Amino acid sequence: MKIIPLKEGNFAASRTKDFSLLTEENIDTASGIKMSVQPFLIITENDYILLDAGIGWKNDDGTSVISGILEREKISPDQITKILFSHLHKDHIEGAVKLTHDGFEATFPNAEIYIQKRELDFAMENKGNPSFDFNLLEKLIRLPNIIWMNEDRGKITDEISYEVAGGHTPFMQVFWIRESGETVFYGADDLPQASYLKYHLAYKSDFDGRKAMALRLQWEKEAKENHWKILLYHDLNKAIIEF
Repeated sequence: MKIIPLKEGNFAASRTKDFSLLTEENIDTASGIKMSVQPFLIITENDYILLDAGIGWKNDDGTSVISGILEREKISPDQITKILFSHLHKDHIEGAVKLTHDGFEATFPNAEIYIQKRELDFAMENKGNPSFDFNLLEKLIRLPNIIWMNEDRGKITDEISYEVAGGHTPFMQVFWIRESGETVFYGADDLPQASYLKYHLAYKSDFDGRKAMALRLQWEKEAKENHWKILLYHDLNKAIIEF
């Protein structure tokens, strides 16, 4: 497998979930929670798999950061075959939708889009929650090629398996991608930074912080035993931990 981190940048997220880019000039004075936004592209023999889609952050010239990374890797957005959404918070979905003069369209037009239906239901029951961009979310669920997921666990292909872990949100999903004896694990916001393995805490920002903490202990044990590569969506400095 080839793993390509698609880091949009390091950001400060305010209480209202507005994201501002951290720079050398403001990193010490910026208020809010500091985190990266870092989707991943996994290239297997059969698929180009996007794990979450970021916030669609733009460069100064108006081009998206992710499109620039893909271009440097000589990969077209048309080549992405699957988008796997862990959950539907704005910083995980906004990069999947591109606004146009006539409305909107899929950023990755040929990709099947996998969404946990119960996660959508939870979002829609929480109108006004600033973690969700409801205007964008309503556009996302109108895109073609959506595959609604309803099971607690299962396999998408022989290589891709998933489980509804909960924790950060009630129906957040985590994913394993296995090929040729290699295992890549994506714990999304249940395991977003390397420090979450160092400090065993239940975070108030999670829907069920105690469950997320217990899952991290379980995953760390399995990762060490089975030599997983763990992908870190929100780590300021690291992209991957290898066991």
